[in-house]
Amino acid sequence: MPTPDSDSIYLQVNGETQTCPPGTPLPTFLESLGLNPRLVAVEYNGEILHRQLWETTYLHPHDRLEIVTIVGGG
Repeated sequence: MPTPDSDSIYLQVNGETQTCPPGTPLPTFLESLGLNPRLVAVEYNGEILHRQLWETTYLHPHDRLEIVTIVGGG
């Protein structure tokens, strides 16, 4: 389990505990994980989160994220 500093919160990401500063915007958090926000879908606390809401979604303690990478192909 990650050890947060005093300015970090815990959240669940794909079933694993992660930390981030409180109030981190969702796109910033995705980028911190090395993900391209344009290439993922996000379930936020049990609900599919529409992309237009991402910029105004800020992470809070104990939030649950399921992140799925979109893969193109033919």
